[in-house]
Amino acid sequence: MLHGIRGVIIDLDGTMLHTAQDLHIAVNRMRAGLGLAPLDLDTAISFVGKGAENLVRKTIGVDFSESEVELRFKEAMALFEQHYFDVNGEFATAYPGVHEGLQEMKRKGLRLACVTNKPIAFTLPLLKKTGLHDYFEIIYGGDSFAKKKPDPMQLLQVCADFGLAPEQIVAIGDSINDSQAARAAGCKVLAVPYGYNHGQAIQDVDSDGIVSSLLEAAHLISS
Repeated sequence: MLHGIRGVIIDLDGTMLHTAQDLHIAVNRMRAGLGLAPLDLDTAISFVGKGAENLVRKTIGVDFSESEVELRFKEAMALFEQHYFDVNGEFATAYPGVHEGLQEMKRKGLRLACVTNKPIAFTLPLLKKTGLHDYFEIIYGGDSFAKKKPDPMQLLQVCADFGLAPEQIVAIGDSINDSQAARAAGCKVLAVPYGYNHGQAIQDVDSDGIVSSLLEAAHLISS
C-alpha cells in the first residue's frame, strides 16, 4: 500500500490511452509530405514520450543528419500538426482498467491531474473524445509551461494547485520520463508495464511499484 496519498498525477499516452496508431499515421503522412518512406509501427512507438517536437525530430532523423533535421524541422512540425489534428483520437483506445481505476480513485476522494508531454491542443480534444476529460481537476500538456517531463515543473505546479506536499501525491506513468519527473518533484511513482518507454524495459525504471492497471493502482493507494 501507498499511505498518505491525497492526489494522483497520471500520464496520458501509453498509460491511459493506446495512441500509437494515431501517431503512426500522422508521422507517416508527415514523412510522405517530405518525400520520405513510411516507418514501421515499432520504430514510431520508440520515439513517443518526450513530446511532439522530439517525435518529429526523431522520425525525420532516421533519414537526415542533425543539421538537416534542424533545417527541415519547421516544415516537418507543421505537417505533423496538420495530420495529427485530422487523426487525433480516431484509433486511440483506453487500456483495460483505466475508467474503472479512475472511478475508484474518485470514489476514494483522491484529487486527479493529467500531466502529459503531448501539446495541450491535442490533449484536450483527445481526453474529451475518449471520455476521460471529466475525471480530472487539472490537465497540463507539454507546452503548458517552459519545461516538460522529465523536468518536475509540471508536477510541482500540480502540487501547488492542489495545496498538497509532493509526498502526498503519486505519479503514474509508463516511462522513465514520468519516473524522473516524479522523483525530482519528491512524489511517489507507480509504473505500468504496457506502455511505450522508448523501447526500454519498465523494470529498469526507478519506481515504487509496477501495477498492471490503473485499477490495481487505485487499490494500492490509501489516504
